[in-house]
Amino acid sequence: MYYFRWLLGFLHLLVWGSIILVHAIPAPDPVQCNRTICTVSNSYGAWGDRKDCSVKSVVYPTTEEELRSAVAHANKNKLKVKVVSKFSHTIPKLACPSSLGHDSLLISTAKYDSGIEIDSVNLAVTADAGVALRDVIDKVEEAGLSLVAAPYWEGVSVAGMISTGAHGSSWWGKGGAVHDHVIGLSMIVPGNESEGYAKVKQIGAQDQLLNAAKVSLGILGVISKVKLSLERGFKRSITYNFTSDSSIENNFMEHGKKYEFGDITWYPSKHTAVYRYDSRVPMDTPGDGINDFLGFQSNEILISKSVRASEKLFESTKSVNGECTLADTTLWYKKQIGNGLKNNGQIFTGYPVVGRQGKMQTSGSCLYSPKTRIDASCAWDPRIKGLFFYESTAIFTATKFVDFIKDVKKLRDLKPENFCGIDHYNGFLIRYIKASKAYLGQSEDSIVVDFNYYRADEASTPRLNQDVMEEVEQMAFFKYGARPHWAKNRNLAFLKVQSHPRAP
Repeated sequence: MYYFRWLLGFLHLLVWGSIILVHAIPAPDPVQCNRTICTVSNSYGAWGDRKDCSVKSVVYPTTEEELRSAVAHANKNKLKVKVVSKFSHTIPKLACPSSLGHDSLLISTAKYDSGIEIDSVNLAVTADAGVALRDVIDKVEEAGLSLVAAPYWEGVSVAGMISTGAHGSSWWGKGGAVHDHVIGLSMIVPGNESEGYAKVKQIGAQDQLLNAAKVSLGILGVISKVKLSLERGFKRSITYNFTSDSSIENNFMEHGKKYEFGDITWYPSKHTAVYRYDSRVPMDTPGDGINDFLGFQSNEILISKSVRASEKLFESTKSVNGECTLADTTLWYKKQIGNGLKNNGQIFTGYPVVGRQGKMQTSGSCLYSPKTRIDASCAWDPRIKGLFFYESTAIFTATKFVDFIKDVKKLRDLKPENFCGIDHYNGFLIRYIKASKAYLGQSEDSIVVDFNYYRADEASTPRLNQDVMEEVEQMAFFKYGARPHWAKNRNLAFLKVQSHPRAP
């Protein structure tokens, strides 16, 4: 039994950080077509309701005018239309235009992804809607500038990122939400016949429409260009402190105020909190580090499939001890290798890790691959039957978050091992976002909590300790009135969401 547990732990260790350098196969195209119909999916291969989304036709514009023409065609012919990027990384069906399929048009921005214009004088960058976040960051850094806010996962398009409220972590300056760094955008909206059935609307920084348009979930129109504010280039210094969670409810406020890009990862079953000390430093500070987060690194396909098989075994046999073995291994290994930080771009040698903002603010190395490599992928790639999980994300007011932590601790203390299923993914990731003027943003400085957990192959299959995870969700959304992240969560998180207060 000891050898069996050790083997499973070792397999899991390799999933989150293979010792051998590997590159992933390219991510699957979210749009697939046959001779009669097309379907659109997300990067996990399954929407929240597990039902396919069918569309009558798909167009791939390459310019703003082609994008406008697609919207005009849909308006003229009374088609329901939605937009999808080449990443399609949302869990809710935001990219699905219709449940029927025959009355719909899907617009993909996969080929509208080349325009990036840097304005070094006014510290701004304007990018086409489908441009990848990584491409924007690299171009900005080449100009000696930095984009301050970014989500932790870089596999997003510029328009998708802002319209769903993607964020990093910061209470400083404009805050950690990317949309709060938007200073203008172009949106294609329906027009009358004399306007060619669609027109491009320019929305500037002082236009009140910007507060509605920048986080709009694709329902107000089709974003064609995004303008983001920049700052002079800077570096960041990151240290992870693995310590006791005994005072986490007393420490989180001060931590967010002290560190510009700080966060906390909480592993309840292990009574451990990992404080990220993350601050900007001058460009002349020595260091060329990168943030290559373990969960976003390439994984050997065989290893990913083996871990999924182990999870299914633990679920079917109700082996809490098996899940706790995976949680122990994960936390131990993250500590050994700095959670994916690399001092010189290759290995972790110790703290602090200092590197340019563009190399430290986001990650997603499993996205990139030479086409000759076919034995590795992102761990959740649906083609390999690897990891398959839910992601719940709740946005709390800071004052209510204290009591939420206390309640989760009470639940944990009844039986700590019941939280191993969350901890062997990434525990509770606690981040900071500032009050926003966006109508679908948050009205006051807030705390965002993410946690992932096993998702069964069949919807009707109960999960191990499902009651515990659902109680955490219910406390977050119903007891404490947390708001859902628009691009994540199960459907229950959106119940009565319209009753939440809006930003002014």
